[in-house]
Amino acid sequence: MKVTGHTFLLYCLLSLTETILYPEEAQHCMDLYMMNCELLATCSALGYLEGETYHKEPDCLESVKDLIRYLRHEDDSRDIRQQLGAAQILQNDLLPIIAQHGQDKPLFDACIRLMVNLTQPALLCFGKIPDDPAFRHHFLQVVSYLQAYKEAFANEKVFTVLSETLYNLLQLDWEQRQEEDNLLIERILLLVRNVLHVPADPYEEKNVDDDASVHDKLLWAIHMSGMDDLLKFLASAQSEQQWSMHVLEVISLMFREQTPELLVRAGQVRSAQEKQKDSNELEALRQKELAEKHSRTMQRGTRHSRFRGSYVVQGLKSISEKDVIFHQGLHNFKNYSHDAGKATRRVPKRKQVAQDAKSQRRSVLNVRLFLREFCADFLDNCYNRLMYLVKESLIREHAQQHDETYYLWALSFFMAFNRGNGCKAELVSETLSVRTFHFIEKNITNYYEMMLTDKKEATSWSRRMHLALKAYQELLLTVNEMDRSKDENIRQSASVIKSNIFYLMEYREIFLTLLRKFDEKMQPRSFLQDLVESTHLFLRMLERFCKGRSNLLVQKKKVKRKKQKKKSSSQTENTPEVLEETWTIVSQELRTSGFELSNALTEGVVPFDAASEIPVAEQRTEAMIRIQDALFARTGPEALGLLRAAREVWPEGDVFGSAEVQPEEELELLKQILFAELPRPAHTEATMDEDEEVEELEEEELESVRVSETEFNFLDFIKRFANPSIIRPYLLLLRSYASNTPHTNHCIVRMLHRVAVDLKMDALLFQLSVFYLFNKVLTDPAAAVYKELVTFAKYILNRFFALATRNKKAFIELLFWKNVGAVREMTEGYRKEGEDGMKKVKWTPEEEEELRQLYEEHKDSGVPDIVETLLPLLMNTNRTRRQVVTQMVSMGLVDSVKDLKKEKKGTCIVLWTEGQEQELQMLFEEYKDSDDVLGNILKRLTAKRSRARVVDKILSLGLVSERRDLYKKRRRNAPGKSTGMSEEDFFASVSGAPEENTMDRDEEEDDDLEEDDSEEERDVVRPVQGKKGRRRESAVERNVNVGGVVQDLRREGLSGPVLWLQNCLNRAADDREEDGVSHPMPLVPLTEENEDAMENKSFQRLLHKIGIRPPADEQESFWRIPATMSIYQLRTMASSLNPPEESEVGGEGESESGVAVNLEAEQQDEGSDGQELRAQAIRALLLSRQRKRSSADKKKDPSVEEESPESEAQSAGAGVGRKTSVKRNRVLDSDDERDDDSPPKMNADTEHRDGSGEEAHSAPAKRRRQRVLSDDEDEED
Repeated sequence: MKVTGHTFLLYCLLSLTETILYPEEAQHCMDLYMMNCELLATCSALGYLEGETYHKEPDCLESVKDLIRYLRHEDDSRDIRQQLGAAQILQNDLLPIIAQHGQDKPLFDACIRLMVNLTQPALLCFGKIPDDPAFRHHFLQVVSYLQAYKEAFANEKVFTVLSETLYNLLQLDWEQRQEEDNLLIERILLLVRNVLHVPADPYEEKNVDDDASVHDKLLWAIHMSGMDDLLKFLASAQSEQQWSMHVLEVISLMFREQTPELLVRAGQVRSAQEKQKDSNELEALRQKELAEKHSRTMQRGTRHSRFRGSYVVQGLKSISEKDVIFHQGLHNFKNYSHDAGKATRRVPKRKQVAQDAKSQRRSVLNVRLFLREFCADFLDNCYNRLMYLVKESLIREHAQQHDETYYLWALSFFMAFNRGNGCKAELVSETLSVRTFHFIEKNITNYYEMMLTDKKEATSWSRRMHLALKAYQELLLTVNEMDRSKDENIRQSASVIKSNIFYLMEYREIFLTLLRKFDEKMQPRSFLQDLVESTHLFLRMLERFCKGRSNLLVQKKKVKRKKQKKKSSSQTENTPEVLEETWTIVSQELRTSGFELSNALTEGVVPFDAASEIPVAEQRTEAMIRIQDALFARTGPEALGLLRAAREVWPEGDVFGSAEVQPEEELELLKQILFAELPRPAHTEATMDEDEEVEELEEEELESVRVSETEFNFLDFIKRFANPSIIRPYLLLLRSYASNTPHTNHCIVRMLHRVAVDLKMDALLFQLSVFYLFNKVLTDPAAAVYKELVTFAKYILNRFFALATRNKKAFIELLFWKNVGAVREMTEGYRKEGEDGMKKVKWTPEEEEELRQLYEEHKDSGVPDIVETLLPLLMNTNRTRRQVVTQMVSMGLVDSVKDLKKEKKGTCIVLWTEGQEQELQMLFEEYKDSDDVLGNILKRLTAKRSRARVVDKILSLGLVSERRDLYKKRRRNAPGKSTGMSEEDFFASVSGAPEENTMDRDEEEDDDLEEDDSEEERDVVRPVQGKKGRRRESAVERNVNVGGVVQDLRREGLSGPVLWLQNCLNRAADDREEDGVSHPMPLVPLTEENEDAMENKSFQRLLHKIGIRPPADEQESFWRIPATMSIYQLRTMASSLNPPEESEVGGEGESESGVAVNLEAEQQDEGSDGQELRAQAIRALLLSRQRKRSSADKKKDPSVEEESPESEAQSAGAGVGRKTSVKRNRVLDSDDERDDDSPPKMNADTEHRDGSGEEAHSAPAKRRRQRVLSDDEDEED
């Protein structure tokens, strides 16, 4: 450091003084009230102020850099910062330097850096508000210096310099802008933010509303310097989007003490409605004051008495057994309390009620007018873009911690301003979406969780949660305002948003959760007020939304939790005597059963743990231990089953016996295992006792969320508010009814009215604290002001006293909060002692003895479900399974209900033995040529298994290559007179509707593979239906019918979207064939060309023709491929979209043989749809013969006009389709399917056009059947 000029002598003297006075602290900070000599010398080297002119020293730049270096090494008490603040370096040196020497760029940059550091918030310097008194003093000292800095910055000249510098930097293009320029822009924005962040000092300012505070002066300096215009430019310019978060912070701090309602009304003449409202409030206050005055007058006696008198209060005991003696006037008796005169009990800090830290004031008028203009310009030009950029930064986690609070504040503030200033939805469209609702709901949940976990910062998390709630409330208010708009489009947009937030469960449940979890020790009264008002608004919107709809479907989520069972590894001491007794019982049981095991033990026993990390080959020891545990438990059949299963898994070494082992040898092997001392893992026994409690806490929960749809009932939803934990917050807010706004009191009374009157749960409010509050309201001198509250209180009290005449215990019930069950008992009558709400089924001694005997007879029979076995054997056949299970547990026949649970289908892992595999192979070879291969195998298998298990095993053995090879083969009966088919049925089969028994067997396989226990969802998941009987038209007719529309679309240049639609249909068919289930598949256009095509009327007509379903309501946005369309229909529709030369069935010059050959080739290519292609071949053959007959008729009659092959095909298809369409629609389709998902019918104009030639072109049914039969015989040969 350089010290030159007149400061050298001062520096030497101070150094000497410091060395003499403080020899031990020469290198440390001195007393905070005396500046360190080196720091003083550095500050002196900056320069000096002479009048209005500042003279800088030659070493001014180096001195500024030294001060920055000092600040970097300050201690925890922030001594350097305090010394510089006490010396007023910023006011006397730094601000004059940047104002008068701004052309010196290095010096200007260094001064800005130093000022950014000096104005850093105290909370950021100390990390948090210190608890230690000494550090708390340092903290408050730093805050006082910051407040002095803020007052110094309220200077128009300073902000003019900053604005000009920022303007010059923003004029530079990105190519010309250096890194130092970007840093200077950021530091200027940070400096403005730090100055605006400094809190006001109300004790020093002592300003009232409409008076200029320091913050107002600072805002006016910002406005006069043009800094506000630069902020708006940074928020709207596309090239300056990196400063979006800094700009939002500065703007939020500018409006910190403002409310949008005051800004909207600034400078405007009050309306007649506002004047009337103010006059009503004044009149109410006047009436309240007069009532209080009258009450005080009535309390005083008519004549003066200097003696107040003494009174005995009968029934109120004093400290002794005598009555209380009251020594004051009777008018003061209502204020009497036993606690009068006692020392106030100190409430612990953790139990104190949270206080509101929010302070609002009305600024001077010119500042409010400037801020109002700023808000209007910001909404017009900047809001949507800035909020989008900030939201992207938050989602991508490019912002700093807690920066989302600025986003939430800006959303609530500017949307409230927009709502009061005309409510133009397009100005806030960026934040008016379901995504914003989700973002806020997620943050509310996160803040609540952090409030519970981070107890030390619970207040901060509560404030953030309040910000999120205000934003959510403002979104609801804006949507509600849009719903009353005169513009139909805006009302429709509001309806879409409401349908989404009312449909999803998270948005409906959020207010219930917040009310239930409200804690007055962490959340202030203002939070509860906003929560109550938001709940009132939400319920009012939901009620209005439900009124216009008969059945409203909403989403419902059901969470199932299953706890993993703990395996108890504690073993009892097994003495030789106990082991001998155990072996006697086990061996006798096995000999009695003849060493035969039940199917459950044979198939359901797995000797290894498939989920274990230990390889199966190394689990033999564990298998041996399991066998020994089964023997210890005296379950001989289970131990034998485990032994045999382990022998199959580990045959090497004959550890579990050889393959040809005899029963007696197995018995000897079990005895050796029982008496052997097997090495057990040490931790299972040693650490079980000490870790048992930890395992209970860390027990894993398996959750499965089941999403479904249910019909919404508004009254059922309100019933969830009839809960003491939700009513208590309302009554807590009602205690301050005198200071509440009229709207808040109305929201409280409306909710209590919903519970007491709408739900008829008035007894829920029969509680002593509630009655005490009602009494306070009724005796209030100004009770006339609260008419609604008084009326409700009288209603509740009348209902209680009416009930008290019937129920003498009602007065005792006042002492307790009651749930729904207690309310019902209180109003309808109490149950007798011993009744639990369910009638207990009685069993006679004879029935109990019968049940015991039956259980003893069948408990060792090996049946999989003993309860199902016992039910038909009981004399009383009216017994249910639940009654029998409950009685068996109460009699001690079984330990728990879990022992009698039904075994779930398909949950056991069953191993196939080598003999069973050989049996399966033999059965397959025997019946592989039969019509029903799988059915014959299942009937003759020794070990009964499910169809799915058998199919999987056949596939794994390589006996068949595909699952379809095991399907039941259907005999093809030629349709004729022998089958009893009518002419209409025959042509229905020819037109492409196979019989129902040609459906795929995938559905049968799926039924065996899994049990579908889920509830129906909104988009219903259905098994893929292989029935082609739902088609109303043949493939040829559909191709011809759609072909004209496709050709028109290709002429319009929509070949690309048609190809995209064809690919979507093929992909959907492949997915349904592969997955085995059918979902409604949305058509999502990802390119602009496809998106435009989806809005084209001609393209939508094509979608209708091929059966694509349009959006059902406002909750859907895309067209969907219905779940009812089969795989065959999808592929047929896709093929109909081919170009005309590819999809044409027949040409004019084709012969019968050519058609047949082509169709046979197609049949070979598509083997999976052979039967459908065969039907197409028959139809094409009929069409070609009709063309021959028509050509012969034309030669005979020249007047007959020639028709193209296409028109002939259409006429033939129409003739066939017209005969069968009505009947097949009746049989195959339900009403809903015909309305929504059924493929479209033939055009009426096509049928009308071809109707004239129908009689001439159609042959008698008998001759047609003969031709088809003969053709079938030729093809089979």
